Amino acid sequence: MTFVAATGRAFLVLLEATGALAIFTASALSHSVRPPFYPRLILRQMVDIGYYSLPVVGLTALFTGMVLALQSYTGFARFQAEGAIATVVVLSVTRELGPVLGGLMVAGRIGAAMAAEIGTMRVTEQVDALTTLSTNPFKYLVAPRLIAGLTMLPLLVLVADVIGVFGGFLIGVYRLDFNPASYISRTWEYLEAVDVISGLVKAAVFGFLIALMGCYHGYRSRGGAQGVGTATTNSVVSASVLILVTNYLITGIFFSTK
Repeated sequence: MTFVAATGRAFLVLLEATGALAIFTASALSHSVRPPFYPRLILRQMVDIGYYSLPVVGLTALFTGMVLALQSYTGFARFQAEGAIATVVVLSVTRELGPVLGGLMVAGRIGAAMAAEIGTMRVTEQVDALTTLSTNPFKYLVAPRLIAGLTMLPLLVLVADVIGVFGGFLIGVYRLDFNPASYISRTWEYLEAVDVISGLVKAAVFGFLIALMGCYHGYRSRGGAQGVGTATTNSVVSASVLILVTNYLITGIFFSTK
């Protein structure tokens, strides 16, 4: 009976957490589409998420494209299929590696920052002070971050796609001695609009999830500095797991096999 009781308690805790997240998400979405809005706060979050995340996302995309070209060459050379390297690089970067790695890097940087900032405001009662001043915490703290995450991550991923493909081009031309015109022709030959669009859709969903997890765990943090640290860790872990899960689901929707 002890095992059954423990299983029941764990299941109830899971249901409680799921319900709390669902209510938080519904409230956040509702406040994100209804006035009043705070354009200055939204712009500030856009700069924090987009502009300040560009160096780390761009550097990750550059070396990912370079490594992908090298690894593809070592594998394809065994089957005399070196000509497919450009196609593999561009499809891998635009479909998967660009949005997934970009999302994970932003989750580690922005998700943790959101949880720490809102969590500190929660434990120091600044969130309660906003309510006292007739300011809705969801509109002031959560909605700007959700809007910024939803709009800026696709732009980040689009830039990351270009940088990643350029990294593969550098390795292909200057390390593997490919002809530049031939490499570019191979890059464009099999690239379709759905490849880029699917990556941008993933990026928008990932941006929303990152901002949602950061705000959710920060808003519900308790227990002083230790609670803020726990909320920060939980936000990064949960956002990363959701990115990987939703990546599979969206890929299944766009590229399902019949």
